[in-house]
Amino acid sequence: MKKIGWKVIPITLFLLLCVFLWRGLSLNPHELPSVQLGKPLPQFSLPQLQDPNSFFNSNQLRDQVILLNVWASWCSACIDEQVFMLQLARQGIPIYGLNYKDKPNDALRWLKQWGNPYKLILQDQDGKVAIDLGVYGAPETFVVDKKGVIRYRHAGVMTQEVWLKEVSPLIKQLEQIS
Repeated sequence: MKKIGWKVIPITLFLLLCVFLWRGLSLNPHELPSVQLGKPLPQFSLPQLQDPNSFFNSNQLRDQVILLNVWASWCSACIDEQVFMLQLARQGIPIYGLNYKDKPNDALRWLKQWGNPYKLILQDQDGKVAIDLGVYGAPETFVVDKKGVIRYRHAGVMTQEVWLKEVSPLIKQLEQIS
C-alpha cells in the first residue's frame, strides 16, 4: 500500500502542472487585466507637448467620451497604429495623446513625420501618469467616459478589428449615457 502512495504523488503533481500550463497557453497575452477599469482617471497635471508652459489636468477630460492613447517616438508599434488613429481622428473621434517617456523634440519630429491625430498631447516624461494608469508599454489605449472613469483598456496596436468589435460599440453606448 505504501509503494502505491509514492507513485501517485509524482503523477498527481505532473497532472496539476499540465493543467496549469494548458491554462496559461490558452490565455490571450493582449488581454492584460487592468486594476484601473471602473475607476476614475488618476489625478494629474501635465505640460502639453506643443506648449510646455501650458498645463492640462485630468479633470479637463470630462464631459465627453474620449480615447487616451499612450505612445512614444521610440515605439515602433506606434507607427503601425498611427495610420488608424489618423482615420479615427478624421471621423471625429476625440483622441488625446499621452507621450510616454519621450524627449519632446523626438516626439514633435515623429508627429511631423507620421501625422498628428490628437486633440491634445500631454508629456509624461518620467512615466508617472502611465504607471498610475497601469501601462505596461506603448502603445496602449484607454476609453474614458464622460465622468472621467476608465471603461476599457487595450494593450498593443489598435486595429480596425478591435475598434469595430470592442471599442466603437462601447463608445456608442457610453455616449448615450448622460
